[in-house]
Amino acid sequence: MASRPRIAIPVPTSFDPAYNAQSWPEYAAAVERSGAEPIRVELTSDPATLARHSFDGILLPGSGADVNPEGYGHLRQEESAPADPAREAVDKILLERVEVENLPLLAICFGLQSLNVYRGGTLIQHLVPIPVNHRAGRSVQEAHAIQLSPDTKLYAMREPGEPTRMLINSSHHQAVGAVGSDLVVVARSTEDGVVEAVEDPSHRWLVGVQWHPERTFDHTPLSRTIFQHFVSAAGTAR
Repeated sequence: MASRPRIAIPVPTSFDPAYNAQSWPEYAAAVERSGAEPIRVELTSDPATLARHSFDGILLPGSGADVNPEGYGHLRQEESAPADPAREAVDKILLERVEVENLPLLAICFGLQSLNVYRGGTLIQHLVPIPVNHRAGRSVQEAHAIQLSPDTKLYAMREPGEPTRMLINSSHHQAVGAVGSDLVVVARSTEDGVVEAVEDPSHRWLVGVQWHPERTFDHTPLSRTIFQHFVSAAGTAR
């Protein structure tokens, strides 16, 4: 029997054990239920340690931190949360492996922002809660609507007949500003145009979403399909 694809998932933060204990298992469960083996990556890992491990895909999760704005040439605004250098260092190592090894990548919330900065993009450091409360939080499953762009991976993941405008959850106060190199915007918030998903069409499989599909795995077909397609790409990457 063939072994399952191995998916690296960093611990979300270096400073909030309670957040980690709640959120990391959700990502791991979505990956496992989609047919892969989740591999916990500690934020104390150095490049040599990580190099000894083989991965078939990378999942960059959310976080309670904000990406250090110095990384994209901006001064820190007072609304920005403190950065997490340990998380950013591990993300950079894993993103380098995504590039060098052409590994499938699923980047979620902070993970999408980390990806965008790694690719040379910028972030909007704080979104005002009007007209859309992007910081609705974990308890709200349908926070606001997005519009999917046609002829994209995310668009193709819809169930037959499913609309291209759909409701998503939302737990962020920052967002993609200038889009990073080779990334294409494939979904936006319908009310304020905030970037909600990106892809790299030239990559084997690289998708970043600003919402949390792991939280709605049991309730939203698109959430399950995102993980299933990611894991399938990781299996092919082997």
